[in-house]
Amino acid sequence: MAAVAAAATSGSSSAGDESKTGPLFDDMFDVLRVNPEGKKFEKVNRLVCKGTTLDVDMIVDIASEVYNLGKDERFSLRIASTLRLDGRKDDDAFDQSGRETLLDQYDYGMCGRVFQYDIKGSKVALMVSFGGLLMKLEGERQHLAAIELDARVYALFRKAKSAA
Repeated sequence: MAAVAAAATSGSSSAGDESKTGPLFDDMFDVLRVNPEGKKFEKVNRLVCKGTTLDVDMIVDIASEVYNLGKDERFSLRIASTLRLDGRKDDDAFDQSGRETLLDQYDYGMCGRVFQYDIKGSKVALMVSFGGLLMKLEGERQHLAAIELDARVYALFRKAKSAA
């Protein structure tokens, strides 16, 4: 079962419908550094990551007691506007039906809101808060254009299978 961190924020999402757009963002990342400025919180790691396919940099806080990633590990990240497999918008209440969701396909997930979106030429930097855990994504505008300011989003993580 997937681990989930951060409480869902209330309100409706301004992001597009997943059934029409697919994921808002999807790439593999390599962890370059863990806690580069020292460990600030006992149960949180700050990861500095680099996209392997798209030229996107990411700094993300992870609840390390729940989900741990180390230096040189690879993982996939999907940013989605809904957890529903049919792509329809989520209700604002927790779904207790037990039906399968997108989260079941991942190891760890967080729900949050995009609170900052800066455009500088062809580059975009956006910030997402997941109940206090933060994520910063920076890259070419074309790769991050589907993510909108004030959108409720899910960040879904899955460790890459190692080649044995």
